[in-house]
Amino acid sequence: MVRPDKSIVKRFDSLKTHLKRENPALVGVIAGFRQLDDVGYRTGLIGTDESYAMQISWWPLISVLGVFSAGKSSFINSYLGRPLQKTGNQAVDDKFTVVCYGKDNAGQVLPGLAVDADMRFPFYRISDEIEHVAEGEGRRIDAYLQLKVTDSEAVRGKIIIDSPGFDADDQRTSTLKLTNHIMDISDLVMVFFDARHPEPGAMQDTLRHLVQGTISRSDSNKFMFILNQIDTASREDNTEEVVGAWQRALSQKGLTAGRFYTIFNKDIAPDMDATSSMQRLAAKRDADMADIEERMQQVEVERAYRIVGAMEKQAYRIRDESIPALRALKSDWSSKVLKWDAIALVVLLVVVLGISIATGFIGSLMAMIISVFTNPVSMLGGIAGVVIPLFVGHHLIRKWVKGRMMPQITSSDNSELAPAFIKNTSFFNSVFSSNLVGWNKGTEKKIERSIEQASEFVQKLNDQFTNPSGK
Repeated sequence: MVRPDKSIVKRFDSLKTHLKRENPALVGVIAGFRQLDDVGYRTGLIGTDESYAMQISWWPLISVLGVFSAGKSSFINSYLGRPLQKTGNQAVDDKFTVVCYGKDNAGQVLPGLAVDADMRFPFYRISDEIEHVAEGEGRRIDAYLQLKVTDSEAVRGKIIIDSPGFDADDQRTSTLKLTNHIMDISDLVMVFFDARHPEPGAMQDTLRHLVQGTISRSDSNKFMFILNQIDTASREDNTEEVVGAWQRALSQKGLTAGRFYTIFNKDIAPDMDATSSMQRLAAKRDADMADIEERMQQVEVERAYRIVGAMEKQAYRIRDESIPALRALKSDWSSKVLKWDAIALVVLLVVVLGISIATGFIGSLMAMIISVFTNPVSMLGGIAGVVIPLFVGHHLIRKWVKGRMMPQITSSDNSELAPAFIKNTSFFNSVFSSNLVGWNKGTEKKIERSIEQASEFVQKLNDQFTNPSGK
């Protein structure tokens, strides 16, 4: 097994300690990821300073997204029972705030580096991703992220991320990159809308990035669409019309099914009128809030299954996507190298022959060729004189072809294969071999074993959370 960097080993030790305390059933999954890492190291799919385990969040994760002034922070404060987040009608916070439990350091605010450098958090090394999107911005990680600690039991064992509103941040490209990242890794995504402004024009960014992109997702069931502050809107407009306008805006983006809620915050709402319509509104709010809070409680269970699923998905991806794509890239490279080898050889022969004819040395050239085949010493010298230039020329062509292919690879959907492609086109790899570096029966068996282990881990989780036998 290829040994990872010491920093990775330390982080795995830290993660194992955390899991032993929070969810012992997942400790064994670490070994499964280490097995996948070994395959990645051998094949060049990842570097020894990386790990597939770092590409997911090991903490149950709830993300709260939407437009500014939609009541996201007020909702979080109410859920925590603590005034942790600033609230207001304007954009009061332009950072992604990671909220986690800490009994002894409640109320402490830590910089973005605290989550960027800790693999247990969902933004581990996100500064690298930001740097790829906007050069120089990765070094300004504290401008995008912060960590807040609360002693609220409601968040023990999970993480909540409060996002800035889409209209609240000037660093737009990087903000959207972060938003897409947390949508991918979250166990529950709560998308908030402002009932005071339900018309499409006021929420185009939210519709485009948080609704339209979820329709074809395999995990679309983790998205909850919430129309907040419905109590305020109901005082000025007909509640049914407000909700109808909101749902029409969603359906126009293709979202015809999903989990939709209408709520308001009782802690900051004015006294409700004792009318039947207000009573119905309050009853609907209570029912929706109960459903929302139940979903939030379930993320710890869902995260355990999602981690196991991520391990299985990565194993399938290596076997069924990365390896075939890498083999296709190497085959394409080999074909191009051989083609240019042939072209270079023909050109060289034509040039030598042409010069010999033009200068009248054709006879001398024929005599030299004959002497090579009749004199052993001349033969060896002749072979060396031909093979060495061809060998050097061949490797120059290999390097040239690889250089031409790299920009295409790095700018394509297969950009993560670039290091493995370099490894498979190095000096000692023959253009005539279809074998890939590090991919053999041994590593293929490790992939199969990881897939089998995923099923075994699921059974262990089922034993922990269910009781099908009734015993």
